[in-house]
Amino acid sequence: MGSRKLAPRCSASRWLSCCSLPAPRRSRTLPRPELHDPQGLTGRRVLITRSADRAKPLASLLTGRGAAPLVLPLIDFERARDQAILDDVLDRLAAGEFDWLVISSITSARVLLEKAAERGTTPAGLVPAVTRVATIGPSSLRVLESIGLSVHLAPTELQSADGLVELWEPAPVRVLLPQADIAAPGLREGLTSKGADVTSVVAYHTVDYPAGAGLRLTAELPAAVEVSEDSLPPMLSPEEARAALDAGTVDAVVAASPSAVRRIAETLLPLGNCRLIAIGRPTAAEATRLGLTVAATAKEPTPDGIVAALESVFANEGNPQ
Repeated sequence: MGSRKLAPRCSASRWLSCCSLPAPRRSRTLPRPELHDPQGLTGRRVLITRSADRAKPLASLLTGRGAAPLVLPLIDFERARDQAILDDVLDRLAAGEFDWLVISSITSARVLLEKAAERGTTPAGLVPAVTRVATIGPSSLRVLESIGLSVHLAPTELQSADGLVELWEPAPVRVLLPQADIAAPGLREGLTSKGADVTSVVAYHTVDYPAGAGLRLTAELPAAVEVSEDSLPPMLSPEEARAALDAGTVDAVVAASPSAVRRIAETLLPLGNCRLIAIGRPTAAEATRLGLTVAATAKEPTPDGIVAALESVFANEGNPQ
C-alpha cells in the first residue's frame, strides 16, 4: 500500500550528459498585469522562488493556464566542501557495500549525476544492481528514472520523508543517504528507528543565491537539457520583486522548500496581499513557524500540485462562503 514498485529499465541508453543552460532573461520593465479571472489563474502573476531552469516546469503549466510566471531565485546549491568524504562513500556504493541508496531531493540526484560523470560513467554505472533505490516523492522518482535508475520504493500517499519512513520495512539494512548540509534529521532518524544502519553524508550545500564562482552544481538533468533561452520565464532582481510586491501586482509567491521559506521571510516581507503557496507540509510547517500565513499547501509536491493549490485559492476567493 502506498508505494510504487517499478520494473527494471535500460539505464545506460537513457542517460544524458551534462550541459550548460543559457543565462535566464532579466525583465527590467515588468509586464503589465492583465485583467485577471477572479476564479482562475488567467492574468495572475505568480512569483516562483527558484532559478529559471528549475522553475520552468511550473512556469510552463502556469503559462498554459493563462498566468504570468515570474522568477526570483533565492537559494542555490554548491558542491560539498569535503569531496574526499563524498568520494569515499561513493566508492563504497559502487563496491556494493550498501543495500539501499535513498535520494531525498532532486539536487541529490544532480550530485549523483555529476559525480558519475567525473568517473566517466553513468548513475546506473555507479549504483550496482544489488543496491535498491528509494526516494520520497513523484518528482524525484521521475528524475531518477530519467537518469537511468530504477526506483524500488517511493510513497504515493504521504509524499515526504515521513511518508518514506512510514513505508520502510524494519530490517538491519545498510543505507546510504546523501543530503544537503541543512537537511532535517527526521529521515535519518526515522530509518535508524526501523533498524537501518544509515551512512549520512553531505552531498551539497544550500546557500543564498547566487552560488559562489566555481562552486555551483553544474550537472543538468535530462528534462532541462533542451531548455532554450526563449522558453525560460522572466527573472526578476530583488529590487524588481520588492517593487512589484509593494505595488500589489504579485498575486502569489511559491515556496518550494523550507529553506526557500526562510529566505522569503528574510528578504521579501511584507508580502501584502500576495498569497504564499507551499509545495508541501514541511515547507508549510516552516512558514507557520516563522509566522507566515500559508494560503494553500500543494497536496502533491509537484508542479501540477502547486497549480491545483493556486487554482483552489483563487476559486475560493472568487466564491466566498
